[in-house]
Amino acid sequence: MESDRLTATGKLWIAGKWQNGAEELPVADKFTGGEIATVANPTSLQVEQAVAAARRAFAADELEPFDRHDILLFVRDFLQRHQDVVLDAMISETGFTRKDAEGDFNRSLQTLRLSAEEATRIHGEVIPIDGARGQRGRLAYTVREPVGVVCAITPFNSPLNTVCHKVAPAFAAGNATVLKPSLHTPISSEFLCKAFEAAGLPGGMLNLLHGTGEDVGMQLLENRGIDYYTFTGSTTVGETVQRQAGLRRTQLELGNISATIVCADANIENAARKCAGAAFRKAGQVCTSVQLIYVERSIVDKFKSALAENASQLKIGDPRHPATDIGPMISAEAADRALAWVSEAADQGAEIVAGGARSGNCLEPTILSNVDVSMRAVCEEIFAPVVSIVPFDEFDRVIDLVNSTPFGLASGIFTTNIDKGMSASRRVKVGTFHINDTSSNRVDLMPYGGVKDSGFGKEGPKYAIHDMTDEKLVTIVPLGASGPPSIRNQTAPTGAQK
Repeated sequence: MESDRLTATGKLWIAGKWQNGAEELPVADKFTGGEIATVANPTSLQVEQAVAAARRAFAADELEPFDRHDILLFVRDFLQRHQDVVLDAMISETGFTRKDAEGDFNRSLQTLRLSAEEATRIHGEVIPIDGARGQRGRLAYTVREPVGVVCAITPFNSPLNTVCHKVAPAFAAGNATVLKPSLHTPISSEFLCKAFEAAGLPGGMLNLLHGTGEDVGMQLLENRGIDYYTFTGSTTVGETVQRQAGLRRTQLELGNISATIVCADANIENAARKCAGAAFRKAGQVCTSVQLIYVERSIVDKFKSALAENASQLKIGDPRHPATDIGPMISAEAADRALAWVSEAADQGAEIVAGGARSGNCLEPTILSNVDVSMRAVCEEIFAPVVSIVPFDEFDRVIDLVNSTPFGLASGIFTTNIDKGMSASRRVKVGTFHINDTSSNRVDLMPYGGVKDSGFGKEGPKYAIHDMTDEKLVTIVPLGASGPPSIRNQTAPTGAQK
């Protein structure tokens, strides 16, 4: 297939067939606002059919681990061959710059490769059961088995790699999947499904449904044919997912108010450069985007100037222009909310050090100081290119401040004092902590997930596969082995009660 023949149809993919839905929903170019595609909104029956198709495909169990390995590598190569088409679609549907889109795309290739490798090395362990009294000759081991049907509900801010982080490990583990991507960014998911189709994936092993969370998402949560939910999004929606899932398993990657600490002994220029990148890339629309920077008071002015200088060098505008660093936010509503929070903070006494203006849906990289913890730009997840600087005097106090939010996804510290760095890593309650880096740093092979209201469970192919499989214990008593003694022949250990 040539790259110019890979086109988005907006159809549903159910049981290996592309289908129309009940109606068409528009997909907008996030910079121009023009319609770039429409996607099919499924009927309630089609939602049920997608889950039923996944159950049948899982029950058929047609693929060996190495088959899954080969299919995942084929998908990786297919996407790489069609890179230009996929990137153009990603830029249009997200508003992300080409640099950000290329980063997401290249990481997707790595996620697919890692998942392919892990498909061939899923294993249990031998249990030393003969270490228990009366178990001589008995063998015990565990195996890991796929949970069944996985429902993947994905966000707009990583339209290919986050989808790969859910779909690829689920498939590598032997599960069937029903995928519902964000309505803001459905095209990347369609292209991923077309890659699986070209790889010869058995019908029903992966199904694609578009639609809203309130409609299609709720139908999926209520469908008892689903065994496992993997969701990335807001904490509010994550709570709904968990309530509806009941005793079924979930992996939830939710919100955060990401903080980074800058100590007086840090390299200020390095810290400011990294904080600017982590706060403003993808227009700040990343769960780990730096929102709060706690800076030791003696260097606040120097750090503030260095951060503002880095922000001033960033180019804002058309994401297709190669020089652009920050494109539009995902919607006018998102831009409206972020700017309203900035204006509200200014009205309450905050200083706008840099930015604070808007052009279309593009919000300038904005730096606030003299903030208060009661301001929404500080105490709620702003999910925008807005960062606040907060001075601190005592190391113990700043640890308490970082821990004071209900969230715990990721955090970081800049310091040349290894004792401070290690102390912070032990005391800050997050799923990931970085020393001499910001909160927003992720490598795809690592375990990734939060604590507290940021969710639970892990992404990262090896760790997601572990989550998406059940552990079964098997024991064997070989013929001729003594095995467990009968009740009447058991003798209590010396000193034990009878």
